Amino acid sequence: MSDTAQQVPFDPQIMDYDHSHLNASTKDSRLYNEDLAPIQQSERTWGWFAIFNVWSNDIQSLFGYTLAASLFLSYGLSGWWVMAAIICSGFVVMFMVNLTGKPSVKYGIPFPVLIRSSLGINGANLPAMMRAIIGIFWYGVQTYFASTAVAILLTLVMGGSDATFLGLNSTAWLAFVIVWIFQLLLFWSGVETIKHFLNWAGPIVYVVMVILMGIVWYQSGSELLPAIGSIFSSNSDYTGGPVQAFIAIVGTMVAYFAAVVINFGDFSRFLRSEKDMKLGNLVGLPVNMVFFSFIALVITAGTLVLFGEALTNPSDIVERVDALPLTIVAALTFFAATVGINMVANFIPPAYDLANLFPKHINFLMGGLITAVIAFFVGALWLSFISQIGIVGFVNAVGAVIAPFFGILIVDYYLIKNQQINMDDLFSDKPTGAYYYYKGWNIHGLIAFAIGAVFSLSTVLMPALSSLEGYGFLLGAALGGVSYWVLMRHVPQVLSSPQNTLNR
Repeated sequence: MSDTAQQVPFDPQIMDYDHSHLNASTKDSRLYNEDLAPIQQSERTWGWFAIFNVWSNDIQSLFGYTLAASLFLSYGLSGWWVMAAIICSGFVVMFMVNLTGKPSVKYGIPFPVLIRSSLGINGANLPAMMRAIIGIFWYGVQTYFASTAVAILLTLVMGGSDATFLGLNSTAWLAFVIVWIFQLLLFWSGVETIKHFLNWAGPIVYVVMVILMGIVWYQSGSELLPAIGSIFSSNSDYTGGPVQAFIAIVGTMVAYFAAVVINFGDFSRFLRSEKDMKLGNLVGLPVNMVFFSFIALVITAGTLVLFGEALTNPSDIVERVDALPLTIVAALTFFAATVGINMVANFIPPAYDLANLFPKHINFLMGGLITAVIAFFVGALWLSFISQIGIVGFVNAVGAVIAPFFGILIVDYYLIKNQQINMDDLFSDKPTGAYYYYKGWNIHGLIAFAIGAVFSLSTVLMPALSSLEGYGFLLGAALGGVSYWVLMRHVPQVLSSPQNTLNR
């Protein structure tokens, strides 16, 4: 790097970190491959609408709707208060992803590379591997939910079947395999194709959900809205108070987004600017939650009025509504929305995470293939075994495990590193590297993770802490961050090769 280049002041709005800013030894490192390398500004094509559609598909996926509908039934609150709690969670998640997404907008790197600065070049494999396991798990579950929409269409054409294996009949198995293959082909076509898929799937699902809400509302009659205030309270055995229930709902919805919150950098690295990220998150989260939660509220209450039972899966609701054109369109739309978020939230992150484990042997595409194969078995076992755990407890447990990484990443980047990262050292396995720590592991970071994870997971698994149900992710994130700050604040922060710190 020339002296002139070293004197250029850093402008965070330029963000032009192409591969030429990394030295030759960095590119030869075992930690580097083209998929993990920083994306230069000229190659970033995502705007705010792409991020809006990421959230639209996530929120309005079949699993997302099922979770929201379950929350209306689980806590004995008025439907309006549950709706308010869901909207509140949108603001919380927006605040969190703006924090985790900013470093990747600035440097163009994915989550498993960014977390190397906190936990070390080898220690980063721990959160990456855990995030990969969770992503693969969710990918299998969402594949099952998407297949229920396809099964509706196949049943219309082929009819049903009584014989079942692992809770699925032959039609359901065929639908599951079709969805699994379709997603693999979509992933193989590249990130830009996935972005275009999301851009039309997100808006269309809104239209169909509004139509479904209108039909349910019309058939339920004028008494539906007045009943919303009390119709859910008689179906709950929750023993906590209303404030506790409200906070628990917020915490559960935040936990649902936990995996995306942690690795939001995997998506924000494709954005043209931080402004696009913040606008996409605003429209895609709290604003989106207003419409989504109202739709979920009306439809869930309407099923209680119409059928005498609450139906939480939109595919089941569509089957009950006697409107063949709606059934066909809705099934296709639910399929598209669920596949869309599955690609972005549950396929792309594990692909990066697995590539981070062995960059020289596993690239992005190979990581995706491994994800798909393992997830096939997860989705196949969802109905017969995994779902029996309980959907709310399952979401809280998943969020609790990875929560401390959020606090560690935020405290490290904003308070310890002061938003400055040595890019060359992120890909360097030399002992002199800034992120080598102790043999590639930041022991302080691992201790902070253990403190947060043990406590937050205990809130989900231990009856004595059941009063903290729903708070697992928030508590784990706070404990992880505070513990990290206490342990690291007296540790000297040395960035080797100062002239390369900003790679300008």
